[in-house]
Amino acid sequence: MKKLIIRTLTGAIYVSLLVGCTVYSPISAFFFFAIVAAATLWEFGTIMNKRARTSLLSSVISLAGFILMAAVWLSAISYPQAPQLFALYGAMMIFLLVIELYRKADHPLRNWTFSFASQLYVALPFALLSLLCFDVKADEVSYNWIYPLALFIFLWVNDTFAYLFGCSLGHVFTPKLFPRISPKKSWIGSIGGGFSTLIAAIVLCYWQPAVMPIGQWIGFALVVVVFGTWGDLVESHIKRQLGIKDSGKVLPGHGGLLDRFDSALLAIPASVIYFILT
Repeated sequence: MKKLIIRTLTGAIYVSLLVGCTVYSPISAFFFFAIVAAATLWEFGTIMNKRARTSLLSSVISLAGFILMAAVWLSAISYPQAPQLFALYGAMMIFLLVIELYRKADHPLRNWTFSFASQLYVALPFALLSLLCFDVKADEVSYNWIYPLALFIFLWVNDTFAYLFGCSLGHVFTPKLFPRISPKKSWIGSIGGGFSTLIAAIVLCYWQPAVMPIGQWIGFALVVVVFGTWGDLVESHIKRQLGIKDSGKVLPGHGGLLDRFDSALLAIPASVIYFILT
């Protein structure tokens, strides 16, 4: 009972912060996601150093991720100093290469690989979130919080109802979705989660009818369901390779930040591609 209370309280605080910061202003949204990205990168570096025989500079990859986010977000609103931040980010990437010449680490190639993987896997998706937040029309930039908020609503609905359908019907429809990586995930859970997310998309369409037509809402939801599920499986695969259950303990009852944002790390770039193509 105590664990359930802690998990519920942590989840409520997490959802309140994400929703509140996203809706309040682009500045609060940026700082929330930039801090989350930096902390997630730190967590990534920590678990890799403990489990993958690396000696990553967690502080450097965390700061680099923060700078990349700032550069992309400022570039999205055509801020004049954005190129300088991209240059600073490039300098930090060069630093991560050159510093291994002097550190005398046991596995410099592994350090390079995981350092750059952290930027591609964690930093870039959070940075791309800005492309969902800002609309540029006729040289006017407007902040539209409904797109990033809808993405996370879809992820939450999909996860919640996939769990509920899996628990209630998993014993009847036994085929597993990906038993080699995540033995508990079932096809019936994934189908139930996906169907519930489509209903959420229809509800959001009626709540915000001027944002986009219902067909585009449904396409958006499908993209989030498919790539969010893959994102979850990717992180599960990483944890299975490292022999850990949770990526961290920063969120009591929920694990680490990677555990909370794993689905978003693939759903965000996939959603950006979806809107560019449509």
